[in-house]
Amino acid sequence: MERIHTKIVKVNENNPEKELIEEGAKLIKDGKLVAFPTETVYGLGANGLDEEAVKKIFIAKNRPQDNPLILHISSVEQIKPLVEEIPKEAKLLMDRFWPGPLTLLFKRSSLVPSIITAGLDTVAIRMPDHPIALELISSSGVPIAAPSANTSGKPSPTSAKHVIEDLYGRIHMVIDGGKTGVGLESTVLDLSCKPPMILRPGGISLEDLKEIIPDVKLDLTILKENKNLTPKSPGQKYRHYAPIADMFVFVGELEGIVKVIKEKAGELIKEGKTVGIMATEETKNRYEEGVVISVGSRKDMATIGHNLFNTIRLFDEKKVDVILAEGVEAHHIGTAIMNRLKKASGGKIIKV
Repeated sequence: MERIHTKIVKVNENNPEKELIEEGAKLIKDGKLVAFPTETVYGLGANGLDEEAVKKIFIAKNRPQDNPLILHISSVEQIKPLVEEIPKEAKLLMDRFWPGPLTLLFKRSSLVPSIITAGLDTVAIRMPDHPIALELISSSGVPIAAPSANTSGKPSPTSAKHVIEDLYGRIHMVIDGGKTGVGLESTVLDLSCKPPMILRPGGISLEDLKEIIPDVKLDLTILKENKNLTPKSPGQKYRHYAPIADMFVFVGELEGIVKVIKEKAGELIKEGKTVGIMATEETKNRYEEGVVISVGSRKDMATIGHNLFNTIRLFDEKKVDVILAEGVEAHHIGTAIMNRLKKASGGKIIKV
């Protein structure tokens, strides 16, 4: 693709400078691409009602056309023209979790271009919980289509540095608002089916959602591969979040995980491989060999979610050949962490 001049602007996360936000909003209105922070990861934004602008997202990211996009809004009023109806459950969920890391699937209206939905009759919508994102959407005056601001398949970006590594020269602006908070993409919940179905786990867990919708279910493909799937949500079908290195994830009792990783690392190092070990605060000092990086604490799993993508990128920077990663229990945010690890490793999950 033709190289684009990428402007990088540093914006105050808590009190965004109006003139800088308006510069980004003008680019969005003009059909250009702008990367911006949300509370989950950085998004790559375009005018969600402009089909030609949205096409540029797929080109810049090298993203498959059958992978739907999420529309980002700054007020509940913005939803009404985009959907056929707003179910009662949606109103309850929006009251509880918006703005926040929850994406809802609705039956779409004819206003939504089919490129957004990959031709499906549902549209994914969320309201991000980040001052810069909300200001940019509000100033643009349009819903912003925004997948993660990375090259398709690579770990999602949790800082402007990651965006620049992947997309410099491919997009018009990067709004640098510091590191993101949650670090994992939003939970995607399909309200167009009965019972409602989680298509992608994220910062809002199954347990959180059950408090509002007791019969909500987890899609069975979340922790298992299904290569024949027609994606209804981003992150369902394709390998995502992948490091350059080969990656294996070990699950089971923690003592067993540590023992097997140490043995495997020793074997690989003898073969001349550079081995990365994705440990946790509780285990990092138990590995004598390899490039050991702690991804966070098992006592506060949100730290693992926050650090996960950055840790995968750090292993790439250190040019390891193989990553051996500790798995976590698939409860609460652990479900989302294990889903991302499954995708990053291409399904190479080893039970010990």
